[in-house]
Amino acid sequence: MEFLEAFAWMKVADIGTLSLLLLLGMFALLALGMPLGFASAFLAVATLVMKFGPELMFSDFGRGPFNVLGQAVYRQMTNYVLISVPLFIFMASLLERTGIARDMYSSLNVWLARTRGGIAVVTSVMAVIMAAMSGIIGGEVVLLGLIALPQMLRLGYNQNLAIGTICASGSLGTMIPPSIVLIFYGLITETSIKALFTASFLPGFMLASFFILYIVIRTRLDPSLAPLPEPDPEAPHGSEKSLMFLGFMAKFSMWVTGVIFVRAMFFTLTGDNAVTTGVEPIFLGMVSDLPFIVAAFALSFVVMRFIVGKERTDEGWQMGKGLIAPTVVIGVVLGSIYGGITGITEAAGMGVIAVFTISALRREMTFDIVYDSLMRTLKSTGTIIWVTIGAAALAAAYTLAGGPTYVANIILGADLPTMGVILVMMFIFLIMGMFMDWVGIVLLIMPVFLPIVLKLPIDEIGVFGALESKNVAIWFGVVFCMNMQVSFLSPPFGPAAFYLKSVAPSHITLVDIFKGFLPFIAIQLFALTVLIMWPSLIEVFL
Repeated sequence: MEFLEAFAWMKVADIGTLSLLLLLGMFALLALGMPLGFASAFLAVATLVMKFGPELMFSDFGRGPFNVLGQAVYRQMTNYVLISVPLFIFMASLLERTGIARDMYSSLNVWLARTRGGIAVVTSVMAVIMAAMSGIIGGEVVLLGLIALPQMLRLGYNQNLAIGTICASGSLGTMIPPSIVLIFYGLITETSIKALFTASFLPGFMLASFFILYIVIRTRLDPSLAPLPEPDPEAPHGSEKSLMFLGFMAKFSMWVTGVIFVRAMFFTLTGDNAVTTGVEPIFLGMVSDLPFIVAAFALSFVVMRFIVGKERTDEGWQMGKGLIAPTVVIGVVLGSIYGGITGITEAAGMGVIAVFTISALRREMTFDIVYDSLMRTLKSTGTIIWVTIGAAALAAAYTLAGGPTYVANIILGADLPTMGVILVMMFIFLIMGMFMDWVGIVLLIMPVFLPIVLKLPIDEIGVFGALESKNVAIWFGVVFCMNMQVSFLSPPFGPAAFYLKSVAPSHITLVDIFKGFLPFIAIQLFALTVLIMWPSLIEVFL
């Protein structure tokens, strides 16, 4: 007992002092280079010792407060949806190593190469498609850096424009489903992940549209930023090219409507699409949908054969067939979720199988690709899991110490208006995003901030449009993800910069990369402002 009394000074009764010590301790440990997961776990134990005294370490070890920490970690690690994270990472790794993404880029480039800033627009569109396939950020930036950056630099594109386009667009996996950030937010806050995916569609594509609009306007105002490539005399131009694209879309539409028809007929023959009170109808799978599906198929056939013509359609198909495989993967992943066929985890597994099967049919799948993808998945998942363990322990320890109540009382006691409280939270997210990984932020901060947001007057959230009370947690999750978009580009530790630097030419420095980010950070902040002022945007598809 005398030994323990010698360490009595470690006990901190005031929660405000304890909170300050934790904040300083976190920055100190991260500055020393300690991984976030280990730093969080160390501070979790330190929090309990400071709150309950050093005798906690020697009497009934593993029980009481320490048992609560163990339960918090166990609860996170045994959540079934967590399995989707390594599956999505594995799928992204396979996409990066196979030729699916490169063929997609080539097909997009065929249609937009002669457009001012077309290569940058192609890069943004490709990033959106990649985000909808896997929801992974790092792999997209690396892949775009390998495929698009050399092409833009070779054509004389402005270096800052090329860098900013790749990194900003490559970070769209944060917003566009199946976003892993949204999955973690849903796990921590017990919010419907399917609802989060649905709500993030419009904001995600809105942000992507802002990027594309900026590229188009900027290159029109200053054509020297994006010189046009030399014209190919053998390539189709003007109306001929437009007809080929129309033929490609018509043929692709025939395939899609054909699959949807077979699916609807299957549901009809099995009786699964019977109209039942209280049961949501199957999307494009009801008997009443069959006439519209058949009409769409017939219209596509007429366009293909009698308006475009078979020869043009075949040429257009060859030019655009690189888009087929990505569309199939997106259809498998998101279609299985929104079609009510599977949950998030099973959809991730089906996505892996789809990519694996397509790559095998293309004769691109090798043992080396599978092994390398598995090793990358193991490393990435290991990092995320350790951060999750440490952050879950620290969040549980801080909750036991009364931290969330203390922070809530400070924010609410400041007598700020509702939008003032939200803006303070956004500022804290932005600052923490400069120094900390998003996993740690969502695990450590969200259990403190979300309960405060849920207590705010619903009619005072936003400026335009009314947000329903049942959707506040969903809106805040989408706003958080939009905020994390900024963190991927924010110096000094914006991860997108380091991902691109790993594959960029040696003459491009980190300072050059961060300079290229500036206009796109402004666009992200503008999109964040729109979402905060107009919260009902997330309810368009809900």
